[in-house]
Formats: sequence, C-alpha cells, structure tokens
Amino acid sequence: MKTLTVSVVTPDGPVLEDSFEMVSCKAESGELGILPGHIPLVAPLSISVVRLKRENGTEKLAVNGGFMEVRPDKVTILAQSAEKPSDINVQRAKEAKERAERRLQSKQDSIDFQRAELALKRAMNRINVGQ
Repeated sequence: MKTLTVSVVTPDGPVLEDSFEMVSCKAESGELGILPGHIPLVAPLSISVVRLKRENGTEKLAVNGGFMEVRPDKVTILAQSAEKPSDINVQRAKEAKERAERRLQSKQDSIDFQRAELALKRAMNRINVGQ
C-alpha cells in the first residue's frame, strides 16, 4: 500500500520521521484525514491527538498546536510541542489538570482564564494519549 512520509518537528528538534498509510488530526477548522496523494494543504492545528495509521496498528502523538503542511507524498507537522505516549508522565499531567481546574474554579480576577483553559486542554490531551 502507498505511504506518506510523516515528519513531526518542534522547537526542541525532530520528534518523529517515518512512513504511515494515513494521518488523522484536528485542525482549527475540523478533523482532517490525510492519505497518500492528498492535495497540497496548510492547516493550523488544535491541541489534540495526531493518529498515525499503519497496516500493523496506530501510533498516537499529543500535539499542542502548530501547523500541518501536506504534500502528495509528505506530511510535515510543525508543533509547539509533541509527545509520544512513552514520553508522557501521566501523573504529572493529572496534577497539571487538577491545577488548571482549581484555577478555573477560583473565580479570582487575577487568574488568566484563557491561559488556564489552554493548560487544562493540554493536560487532558496528554492524559488521553499517555494512557
């Protein structure tokens, strides 16, 4: 079967480069499924899971925003951060989730609610991928 070369890069360096049959992710405009031969596309990504499918299974990555560039034979994801399940400390992510929830519930004027909401989304995404 045809494959796509998928490259995931963060400011800290490359996270993954391999061949996959399909890439599924959530862009700001909605869910995207990319197969070999897809038309060229650039899309901003949401805080979400990137699913990379092969004949023998699916790999997941926790991606915290960024952009995806699609060409017919290659997908490049430029992310603010990206983690494989083996790199995620689930206990730390759960603690971050609890901290963000406490901040959102505190109703103090000094709390930046947008920042707390983003922290909560990132923590939940990491927990989802890490488990």
